[in-house]
Amino acid sequence: MKIVLAYSGGLDTSVLLLWLKEKYNAEVVAFCADIGQEEELKGLDKKAMKTGASKLYVEDLREEFVKDYVWTAVKANALYEGVYLLGTSLARPVIAKKQIEIAIKEGADAVAHGATGKGNDQVRFELTYYALKPDVKVIAPWRDWEFTGRADLIAYCAKHNINVTATAEKPYSMDRNLMHISYEGGILEDPWAARAVSGDFDSKKISSGGAFHGSSKMPPS
Repeated sequence: MKIVLAYSGGLDTSVLLLWLKEKYNAEVVAFCADIGQEEELKGLDKKAMKTGASKLYVEDLREEFVKDYVWTAVKANALYEGVYLLGTSLARPVIAKKQIEIAIKEGADAVAHGATGKGNDQVRFELTYYALKPDVKVIAPWRDWEFTGRADLIAYCAKHNINVTATAEKPYSMDRNLMHISYEGGILEDPWAARAVSGDFDSKKISSGGAFHGSSKMPPS
């Protein structure tokens, strides 16, 4: 079996890579879309190979992302609740589109993503997959694997010597692209704790990365 995984090298997809290989006895082809992460891409090929990938594709999608997705959103003034730039949301279709192209090129049996089973990202990935290849097999481990949260993933990485930046004390993940940067995990998932995070943030302010953080309103992931 051959699986093409949407891979970033972060906590979730690092675990996914090895888990898929062992669970399905599969060859895992990792694919990372360059949509403006910059230094996050450094060393990614080495890490992917060490974790078990047969190869890594890094595809430069920056121009397509900006031209076909970001500018369209900007022209439409597309902001969630008037403040959130939707950079993560807009990036998923362009990632999934290229992932399907690679799956076809590789003759893969399935595609996989690391979106959780509770959010909108799984829908963004999978509707794009099925629109472009209706017969594709989709593997979404967060919906059926044994792990229940990021603490389990961190423990798995420690057990298998997979290098990740997340820790039990700081279990956060970051999603960065040319449009914005967003964070999730840990206390950030608890809207009741939003005002307790080292100060009171103004939800109307835009961070240097483009997205707002610290509002009591939780934007879509």
